[in-house]
Amino acid sequence: MGAMTDEKKDERLSYEQARAELAQVVERLETGGTSLEESLALWERGEQLAEICQRWLDGARARIDAARQRAED
Repeated sequence: MGAMTDEKKDERLSYEQARAELAQVVERLETGGTSLEESLALWERGEQLAEICQRWLDGARARIDAARQRAED
């Protein structure tokens, strides 16, 4: 049940929040000093955050394209 709660929480992350957390994850991975298991968990979290950021960017692109289409009509 915790995973569902985390997914719902992630759905509410803004682009800026997801990007900031992703930067922290990358920094921790680059710094090193974590166990293999911890590194894998960080990597997986980074993948989730990158997907959230990509969804926001795709949504922004769709809105821009729609606005341009309306302007051309």
